[in-house]
Amino acid sequence: MRRTAVLVSTLVSALVLSEVGCSLPRAYRQQADNVAYDIITKKQAESLGRTEPFTIEPPAETLRRRLLLDPSKNLPFAGKASLGTCEVEPIKQWPDDDYLTRPGDVEDTFAASYTTGQSLQIALVDALQISAHESRDYQTRKEQVFQSALQLDLERNAFRRIWSGALKGLYQAQLEQEVVVDKRGNTDLQTISDLEYGGTTGLSQQFKNGLTFTGLVGLDLVSLLTQDKLFSRGVYADASISVPLLRGAGEFVVTEPLTQAERNVVYALYQFEQFKHEFAVQLATDYLGVLRQKDQVQNQEKNYQSLITSTRRARRLADAGRLSEIQVDQSRQSELSARNRWVAAVEGYQRRLDAYKLTLGLPADADIELDPAELDSLASRARRILPSEEERGHDGPAPPADEPITLLPPGQGVSGLYELKEADAIPLALEHRLDLRVAIGRVYDAQRGVAVAADRLRADLTLLGSGSTGQRRNLSSVAQADANLRPEEGSYSALLTLDLPLERTAERNAYRMSFIGFEQAVRGLQQLEDEIKLAVRNRLSELLEARETIQIQALAVTVAQRRVNSTNLFLEAGRAEIRDVLEAQDSLVTAQNALTAALVSYRVGELAVQRDLGLLDVDERGLWREYVPENRTD
Repeated sequence: MRRTAVLVSTLVSALVLSEVGCSLPRAYRQQADNVAYDIITKKQAESLGRTEPFTIEPPAETLRRRLLLDPSKNLPFAGKASLGTCEVEPIKQWPDDDYLTRPGDVEDTFAASYTTGQSLQIALVDALQISAHESRDYQTRKEQVFQSALQLDLERNAFRRIWSGALKGLYQAQLEQEVVVDKRGNTDLQTISDLEYGGTTGLSQQFKNGLTFTGLVGLDLVSLLTQDKLFSRGVYADASISVPLLRGAGEFVVTEPLTQAERNVVYALYQFEQFKHEFAVQLATDYLGVLRQKDQVQNQEKNYQSLITSTRRARRLADAGRLSEIQVDQSRQSELSARNRWVAAVEGYQRRLDAYKLTLGLPADADIELDPAELDSLASRARRILPSEEERGHDGPAPPADEPITLLPPGQGVSGLYELKEADAIPLALEHRLDLRVAIGRVYDAQRGVAVAADRLRADLTLLGSGSTGQRRNLSSVAQADANLRPEEGSYSALLTLDLPLERTAERNAYRMSFIGFEQAVRGLQQLEDEIKLAVRNRLSELLEARETIQIQALAVTVAQRRVNSTNLFLEAGRAEIRDVLEAQDSLVTAQNALTAALVSYRVGELAVQRDLGLLDVDERGLWREYVPENRTD
């Protein structure tokens, strides 16, 4: 009985420890994090040639949260989840309290660096960092990389040693059993009860050559609680192996899921890097687009004010009898149209700014402004391609009208830093584009798919082996002596099975379809390669066109301004009509807007060229490092 009590105590203790372990899922989450981050770090070094910090843990403090909680703004929000994960109230069954109450990490200092309580002005470099910290799309892309790493760990687990353990306890009572109670053979009804308990420990492993091993060691303890209170121990061991010899044999076929999972992590990293490039360029494009819209607001405002002045001047000249009422009405109509354009520009700017806040992951009603200095710097950046002051102010003597005209082809003069030769640019793109590396990898994946599908057409020839020793114990064998493990007394068997490939319709069709998948992968690579070439050619063409437009519109602004000044003087002198003034003013606004648009397009084109060449480096903070072409300087 003492031995029984000890074993019962051991069983109960094991159950308690098991229950305690189940109450600590945080350890499992942290273990999964460690495994995934380790895989990602190693794959970064292998595939990208560098490593950088990577985490999917949302920061405890975000700029969005600070803006929503700013008491000076009192922005509305739907609930605590709007403020972030850490603000969510856990449900009663929530298993991991540490996740919702985790302390802030290093990234939390980023949001704290922005002062709330006033309008928040964001420079372009701030927008890039905010998006990497706050953007929901950015976070989703990182999680996809993390998920691919966990999937790889799962595939690796298939080739690890897998230990298993189980404990059991069974109490039985057989009521009203007839038993002998004395030497005379008298019988009586008595309850017979017994206790059966024990456990097993198992080991299984699949090897990369296809061999599968399974082993089990078990212990049975049976105690009769009534009558003679017998006790018996059973111990046993089983082992089996399975070795495919034809179909499904060999490391290439067996490890195909693992191989694909390894490559999928690399693909996920490539795709994330490509996303960072595209996202950074899109952020800059939208940022400059918002500032361009704001510049149009300013131009429309100046135009509106100028037309108000023109209408007042026309009214005075008409009262003095120097201008007709028709021309006054023309000026008034232009003034009203200018107001309509100004109002449309103001509201269009606000809508575009609100949309940009969402791109950054910030509330649309937050008080945020973009730094106009970013737009001012475009002219300075493009100074090498802008016409000189002398060229703007002097057109030169006009040649005779009948002199033959020679048109200069586009692209004459000084080119910009990123206006590369097509013969140099396309090979750079084919070498550095990460999505092209993925497409090339997909072709290799499809080739392996054909080989694996062909393997499934073969016959199944499998060698099976098993062995067992020892004995089990239960109520019917409680009176037997304790069992022992004696390998020499065990039973062993071997079996060779052959399944002829007489029916392989599904495998045949899958094999044929694998060739279609291979052809599709090749066409996908060809399509992407041609699209990359087209994109590079288009970006270079757009850069050249934007440069020409900058030069033309810079001259157009000078001419339009000169025209406005002269028509105002001629109107005062009675040598021009109000229509001339209005047309000159409209031409000036159009030229100013076109010049700003060309400067923005040129800068966006520079970034787009670097993106399409695969040479725009973007770090984990969202900041870029631009490519400097060889043998070129600013």
